[in-house]
Amino acid sequence: MTGATLTCDVVVIGLGPAGASAARAAAKAGARVIGLDKRVRPGEPVQCAEFVPLSLSSEVDRLADLAVQPIEAMATFTEGDGPRRDPLPGWIVDRARFDRTLVERAAAAGVDCRFAAPVGTVDVDGVSLSDGTRVVAPVIVGADGPRSAVGRAIGSVNRILSHTRQITVPLLVPHLATDIFLSKTMPGGYGWLFPKGGVANLGLGVDAPARGFLRVLLEGLRAGLVREGRIGWDVLATTGGLIPAGGLLPPVGRLGTRDVLLAGDACGLTNPVTGAGIASAVISGRMAGEAAAARIAGDASAPADYADELSDLFGSALARAARRRAELVAACAANRAGPAELERAWIAFEDYWTAPLDDVEEPTTSGVAA
Repeated sequence: MTGATLTCDVVVIGLGPAGASAARAAAKAGARVIGLDKRVRPGEPVQCAEFVPLSLSSEVDRLADLAVQPIEAMATFTEGDGPRRDPLPGWIVDRARFDRTLVERAAAAGVDCRFAAPVGTVDVDGVSLSDGTRVVAPVIVGADGPRSAVGRAIGSVNRILSHTRQITVPLLVPHLATDIFLSKTMPGGYGWLFPKGGVANLGLGVDAPARGFLRVLLEGLRAGLVREGRIGWDVLATTGGLIPAGGLLPPVGRLGTRDVLLAGDACGLTNPVTGAGIASAVISGRMAGEAAAARIAGDASAPADYADELSDLFGSALARAARRRAELVAACAANRAGPAELERAWIAFEDYWTAPLDDVEEPTTSGVAA
């Protein structure tokens, strides 16, 4: 297909949870959809702790079929103390299977899903692939992650990013909670242990300036849990990635005559504090796909309506999380991040929700990868 030109109503770039959901929704509404993804296989490599809330069942049919194990609670450890235990019903899913299923459902709805199709440019003339193929559509949906090429084309760029590292380890003690580890050594982030049957995802995230310490911090967390007899020492897999941490970006724009909509990580929908983003990706993807199809059907207000609905649904929560994260980053930089500051920056504690939001200025370089 080198040098070919493909035409459709909606082109979706990225076929993760947001993109597959967008593509399926648009196709179900009658649009001709092409979905593009640079990866060879959906969902791989996995760059995720793999927890989804039980509420996602309302968006994803037969969600339990994709689960490895149930989760009942969240256990929060602050500087080694605790844990505080809060109800948190959900599932640990097989993320590769989860993504693959969403793509299969999109294809069943009529989407032309293309993998190993990296995008070269996104501009007023459409979408160009690295092999020279051009895809021309009046609506472009960008669901291509934290460093979205589509977002960059319309000036919506995630400039504040958390850096993460995760290993998969043997789980020696069955567990039904997601464990959260808060420490001043992890500015703008936290550590986690998410059980997954006989193994666990053990990881850690930090603000960009601290990313050089990720390996040693994770090794320290791992060693402590080994000593407690909770996990084995073997490392079965290693991954890592970037998490948008600056809050909601403008999710719509124009490229010449083309409407552009962003969904998921591409428009900053991952929670800056928790890093949770699968549910918001699926929901925003479905909303973006519906808006794209409505625009094709002649509703000129559909993109603006999508932006308004996205802000109403996620805007205030993301803004609070971004501010709480900025407060913690500033406290860590000033060497005054004690237990109170750590707990104020985590969703399980009352102060996260009730304490005033400080007027702090996060450094403009915070979260920008080198």
